[in-house]
Amino acid sequence: MLTDPVVADTAALQRRTLGLLVNTQIVGGLGVASGVSVGALLASSLAGPWAAGVAGSCAVVGAAVIAIPATRLMRTGGRRPGLVLAYTLGAFGALLVVLAVRISSVPLLFLGMLLFGGASAANLQARYSAVDLAAPDRRARHLSIVVWATTVGAVAGPNLAPVTDRLLGRWGVPEYAGPYLFSAAAFGLAALVIFALLRPDPLLTAGGASPGEKAVWRQAARTIRADAGARTGVAAVAVGHVVMVGVMSMTPVHLGEYVHDHGDLLRVVGLVISIHIAGMYALAPVVGWLADRFGRRAVILGGIALLVLACALAGTAGEHTGRLSIGLALLGLGWSATMVAGSTLLSESVPLEQRAGVQGLSDVIMGVAGASAGALSGVVVGLFGYAVLNLLAAVTVVPLIARVLR
Repeated sequence: MLTDPVVADTAALQRRTLGLLVNTQIVGGLGVASGVSVGALLASSLAGPWAAGVAGSCAVVGAAVIAIPATRLMRTGGRRPGLVLAYTLGAFGALLVVLAVRISSVPLLFLGMLLFGGASAANLQARYSAVDLAAPDRRARHLSIVVWATTVGAVAGPNLAPVTDRLLGRWGVPEYAGPYLFSAAAFGLAALVIFALLRPDPLLTAGGASPGEKAVWRQAARTIRADAGARTGVAAVAVGHVVMVGVMSMTPVHLGEYVHDHGDLLRVVGLVISIHIAGMYALAPVVGWLADRFGRRAVILGGIALLVLACALAGTAGEHTGRLSIGLALLGLGWSATMVAGSTLLSESVPLEQRAGVQGLSDVIMGVAGASAGALSGVVVGLFGYAVLNLLAAVTVVPLIARVLR
């Protein structure tokens, strides 16, 4: 049993870790949202609407792929090296996107977006860093605080896009590329801060790292299969991400169908995406409190209901931007509920020594699922329209309802 001084030291380290994670999430969120808000428009301007869906998918695939080496580093060396790697690759990817626009290279754009996803991987993995030293009755709340911290940067990021696009355009930076230069700087700063200040490492302190362990992914898969709670947590995170990515990735393209002026389009997209991101993150502490108070499964079911309502509103909005904005806000809130409650359920359902590997595998599954949704969303919108995309997204949650109610 831990002595009082040990408990006090752990609590102090947890407070310091949360403070650091909150600040880096703000910076990282600025970078991610700044790029994401114009990514679909940039890709569409280079190669047409099909490229918008593929570019968004590349970013989501990148988050999943980069989570693999990042998780391996965390499993053996703690959270710090994995987060630094992911943010650094994200910064390099943002620079490649700028170069791709300069030389009009679609393949290079896709590669840049793939690496850009590393920053999303870092932001997602950071939420688990908040759980390592948290008391059992505060895990969801501490995880949700880190998720919430992304609100500041993520909401401001899309609204900075037209500013950076205009200012950097005066220096010869191509249209839509300015926000990605800003993203590169933000990711580089986040990597530097984590490298210098995330000491002592929370996962190493908790005893959750296992230097030299092999077959991390096979063990993680076996651990998930062996526990019903872990399986439900993974499913909640993945399905919520599928619905969110599928609808959100094509919303800027849908807006572009009836907002034709370049400046107005950037402002409208920035506003709508900011509202969506606020829904994703702003109420995360409330979601965390509800998950600690009423249980993880109840909050997951609430998130599913919000996702279905969001698809109904967005899919029937037509050219009504206000209704679309409400739908996107609820889409973000539903994602927040499934993400926070699902991640907490997963983390507490597995042994501490397996936690990093299981969490990493969950994010890989989430990324692959979201990437598939992003790629297919462009095809669906191109063939059938935005309303059908929302209908299909809503249907996706049906298996998760059955999974949660078992």
